[in-house]
Amino acid sequence: MSNAPEPENLARLVRDGRRYWATPGGQAVWSAERACLGPVCERLFGHHSLELGLGPRLADMCPVHHALRWSPTRELAEQPETLVCLPDVLPLPDDSLSLVVVHHLLEVAPDPHHLLQEAARVTADDGALVIFGWMPFGVGGLSRAWHWRRHQLPWRGHWRSPGRLGDWLAFVDFEIERVDYCGFRLPGRGVRNAALETLGRRHNLPLGDSYMLHARRRSRLAPPPRTRLEFARSLGPATLGGATRVSPQPKRKIEA
Repeated sequence: MSNAPEPENLARLVRDGRRYWATPGGQAVWSAERACLGPVCERLFGHHSLELGLGPRLADMCPVHHALRWSPTRELAEQPETLVCLPDVLPLPDDSLSLVVVHHLLEVAPDPHHLLQEAARVTADDGALVIFGWMPFGVGGLSRAWHWRRHQLPWRGHWRSPGRLGDWLAFVDFEIERVDYCGFRLPGRGVRNAALETLGRRHNLPLGDSYMLHARRRSRLAPPPRTRLEFARSLGPATLGGATRVSPQPKRKIEA
């Protein structure tokens, strides 16, 4: 185990991630995922959003006014609107963001449970939490059979299915609205086949390299109003049959 501070380890991870997303393969997957995210963003309106990930910004088409990015160190911050912090300790108030995007970070984050808790905490009640993950059962998942690949991005880390993340989301009071699959390709080929991508997206086949999970906070039902009991008259002697006192009944002797 490395003795380096956590921000330094995260900074190394971000650099590795940026190198991958700059490759032709990474750019092809990024374009497919951005096309998947577009319809979700078009229906969102609000003041603040946040993207947690290692690649370029995805939600640039979103009408949310103030878009924040994340970085573990100041040196890696690419724009002024960057949140410099650990991803599982966000210095933001509860329910403050209309959109939170977690882009392939749960697979490699040191503490994915706390990261998801923080992402859920800062998502507004009427906001959207969007998670991109690598599909364990897709073509890319099959290529992880070679163990030497698991030390490199994107095959590094723990790949979890949408069903597994649905269990995690239930603990933070969120539920999945929809899962979309993207990044379709043939074995041994790259994600560049437009016809295959269109076919896979149209039928939403769970065979893509990645998936987009759209979640929202569970509706909080207000407790039913208490009914005030009203009586036509007070409970006086007449109500008790004219009796002013009810005497206790004599105890019966129990014979052995």
